[in-house]
Amino acid sequence: MSIYRVLDKLEAYVRQGTVLPLKRRVLSEERLFEFIEKIRSTLPAEVGQAKLIAKDKDRVLREAQERAQAIVSDASEAHAAMVDDHEIVNRARITAETVLREAEVRAQRIREGADAYAAQVLVDLDNRLTTALGSVKKGIDQLTLARTAAAIQAAPAPASQPLAEAAAKSKRAAFDAQADPIDAETAQLESV
Repeated sequence: MSIYRVLDKLEAYVRQGTVLPLKRRVLSEERLFEFIEKIRSTLPAEVGQAKLIAKDKDRVLREAQERAQAIVSDASEAHAAMVDDHEIVNRARITAETVLREAEVRAQRIREGADAYAAQVLVDLDNRLTTALGSVKKGIDQLTLARTAAAIQAAPAPASQPLAEAAAKSKRAAFDAQADPIDAETAQLESV
């Protein structure tokens, strides 16, 4: 299973969670950890693909070096056969050097391309995992807040309830004053 498929399933699961007031969702912590574990198990496949690309780079470089070595060997044999003809030997050397340079340049390009691709895959995986972990943490935080709110609602009201209500009204008035100064002045005049 690919990491993208696991992430799609995780997203679908989050969207299917039970919706509570204030757009909160109830999700199973166990199920979220299960998705995280699946994501972890799919990572080596992606990293393995990057390794295969790097390994292919080495194979191409090796083949280019073997080809260059074969050309150099051919040039040496031609040199032994035609000692008197320096022009042929010189051409063979130039050709061998040219092929070797071209092979090295091509191998360098392949190496750089493989490194860039591997870096891109790893950055993409990092971004996706960061997003997924952020979603999981938000879900956990929401579940914690929901449990805390439920515990507070279930607890008997303390004797200082009027004080808490007065503090809440004061906070609300301060918030309203920040939201719209004209409405705040009107509200103050009405309360007087």
